[in-house]
Amino acid sequence: MRQKFVIKFARLSCTKLTHVGPKTEKPHEVTIWFVLDGDRLYIGTANVNRQWVCNVQKTPKIRLSIGGETFDGAVRFLADRTEHEHAMAAIRRKYWMYVPIMALGRILTAMGVMRDNAVSFEVTLS
Repeated sequence: MRQKFVIKFARLSCTKLTHVGPKTEKPHEVTIWFVLDGDRLYIGTANVNRQWVCNVQKTPKIRLSIGGETFDGAVRFLADRTEHEHAMAAIRRKYWMYVPIMALGRILTAMGVMRDNAVSFEVTLS
């Protein structure tokens, strides 16, 4: 990833992700967290059932709007557990103020009270 991109956007907290509905082919927009980790850009969610997750798994072409600029790209679902955990650790480092809430979710998952529905994606910009 370009160094200029990393310097300019790493400190920002959210991006607008535009994804396409596979049936309607209409664009939809969601505001989500993102993290830059070295030269990799990750997005993730604690809820695999969100519509944007379903959409990008079927149609991985996306558009990100960050800091007033727009970038086309594609997402890759991180099915490998090691890659997913790396991305989620980077998200926890950036959004450290939410770590207690994330930790509670991990505890409840370990207790069997809730399921681990977290997923993550690597974004490649065009």
